[in-house]
Amino acid sequence: MKIHEYQAKQLLASYGIGSPEGYLAENAQEAYEAAVKLGGTCVVKAQIHSGGRGKAGGVKLVKSAQEAKEVSEKLLGSTLVTKQTGPEGKVVNKLFVTAAVDVEKEFYLSLTVDNDGAGLVIIASADGGTEIEEVAEKNPERIIKQPVSVMMGMKDYQIRAVADALGLPNELLKPFNAMMKNMYKLFMEKDCSLIEINPLVITGEGELCVLDAKVTFDDNAMFRHPDMALLRDIAEENPKEVEASKYDLNYIQLEGNIGCMVNGAGLAMATMDIIQSCGGRPANFLDVGGGATAEKVAGAFEILLSDSNVKAIMVNIFGGIMKCDIIAEGIVEAAKKLGVKVPLVVRLEGTNANLGKEILDKSGLDIISAGDIAEAARLSVARV
Repeated sequence: MKIHEYQAKQLLASYGIGSPEGYLAENAQEAYEAAVKLGGTCVVKAQIHSGGRGKAGGVKLVKSAQEAKEVSEKLLGSTLVTKQTGPEGKVVNKLFVTAAVDVEKEFYLSLTVDNDGAGLVIIASADGGTEIEEVAEKNPERIIKQPVSVMMGMKDYQIRAVADALGLPNELLKPFNAMMKNMYKLFMEKDCSLIEINPLVITGEGELCVLDAKVTFDDNAMFRHPDMALLRDIAEENPKEVEASKYDLNYIQLEGNIGCMVNGAGLAMATMDIIQSCGGRPANFLDVGGGATAEKVAGAFEILLSDSNVKAIMVNIFGGIMKCDIIAEGIVEAAKKLGVKVPLVVRLEGTNANLGKEILDKSGLDIISAGDIAEAARLSVARV
């Protein structure tokens, strides 16, 4: 789960990691009032779940409260297109108005999950700011990585190694040590998947300061953190993915035209791969899980059909805990209710597979039955 910059900074502040004074603004008048509080000169920042806002024109330094109001009027309701949003962009509904800072030096700093090392990893660079992605691509040697064990915790020597690699002056070693330990504490206590500070700066007064921050959480751990779940901004998420979450479905929209409904993440990935190998393009990842009900299957179909790009649907079910007859009943119920008008290819295997196929055959619906996953993929691609 992602949150906005202003929320991330509030969360960091609650763990002793400070940033410039700032105020949330949802209209131009609120931005004006915030700028007045900050003395006129300030930074107006679009709040969307995406990096690259500065390059897209979503971060503006203004010299007066009136200019802050004028800039806010242009930004609110506009669509920002960044490398991360895709060509459709994201609509700006909120702004964060912050104090301007005299920047002496910029750094990149993050703490994230290290899948390879089964722990965490500090990632840092002395080349922070808007060009960090280009630095990682063209000068990877400029990126510092320090593994951290979740069993042993973050150690002083690890923090010192990062500080030395960044070239931090001695007088900032103590505050940097405190910042890193607080980041680790936040990460572990709130089940984060990423804490990113970019840039972390040394100000003209010689202090460390967080200018921008991003915090994301492990969706699977949100049941432990109802307070963090309240920070979710549904307006920033894909509507189909939001709808899928209501049915407890794992759904991610893609750019293809063959809708996929599968039980099990591994089987779903294999299904997408084989569609691709047959010359097709999957329109989504959709895992209905091991205990899907007819209602859940109907909800999955409704989500698939709401995507205008979907020209065929491939259902690939291996019945273990999941019973194929239950899936078949859900398919029939959904197809009749929603009036499926695109080719529907179904492959059932496992528990009660024959019963499931019988239910489909007797439904009177135009359903194409496939014997195995490869045949199902070929038939789906051919129908498209």
